[in-house]
Amino acid sequence: MNDQPSQVTIVTGGARGIGAAIARRAAAGGAPVAVADLDLAAAEALAAELTETGARAIGVQVDVADEQSVQAAVDTVADRLGPVGVLVNNAGVTRDNLLFKMTLEDWDTVMGVHLRGSFLMARACQAHMTAQKWGRIVNLSSIAALGNRGQSNYSAAKAGLQGLTKTLAIELGRFGITTNAVAPGFVETEMTRATAERIGVSFEEFKTSIAGQTPVGRVGVPADIAAAVAFFTGPEASYVNGQILYVSGGPED
Repeated sequence: MNDQPSQVTIVTGGARGIGAAIARRAAAGGAPVAVADLDLAAAEALAAELTETGARAIGVQVDVADEQSVQAAVDTVADRLGPVGVLVNNAGVTRDNLLFKMTLEDWDTVMGVHLRGSFLMARACQAHMTAQKWGRIVNLSSIAALGNRGQSNYSAAKAGLQGLTKTLAIELGRFGITTNAVAPGFVETEMTRATAERIGVSFEEFKTSIAGQTPVGRVGVPADIAAAVAFFTGPEASYVNGQILYVSGGPED
């Protein structure tokens, strides 16, 4: 049997930022790619871009926090591209605030997208992976899992993803499925740009400040994270399971 029966890859939150970089990297490696995003127009635009390069790619709308939406999206991918072999749980939102200002809606929204969404996507995709006795799941955590002021919801969700990663690694490993997580540090995206706006500084000042605190002397870019995901989904990582890889320009505790 082929060591990698299906390379069909779903990237949630795949229409922009880190997700788009991951989708581009997967497509460049020859994988059929489903760009899954709440913004269908943006997902289809990126899929069209990938198709122009010779890749097989589709855009799919999904609300990862909604069970029916998740199942419908996974079914669509399977029908149009084939059984899902790789899942990258990248979809994310922020609703930053200090604890005494944070609303229940802010808490639930972040938990819903990051944690509930990753659970629902993994549960839906594992059926395809266990059937073919091969699969790769990569969850996007964050250095915020170690704690970050004004992000109790985001930090808790990203820490929860690390626990989910390790548990799925134990449960699914016997079926030839590995589950790992990438935990980025500061990466230049629309999300971090919004953070700069929230704290009242220019994005360039924000990046310069972060770079000055980072051992490698720069901030991350989406391609840095895509490279780490590519390692976990590639053949060289078949014996790597349940690991958290910090991609942050320096050591993390």
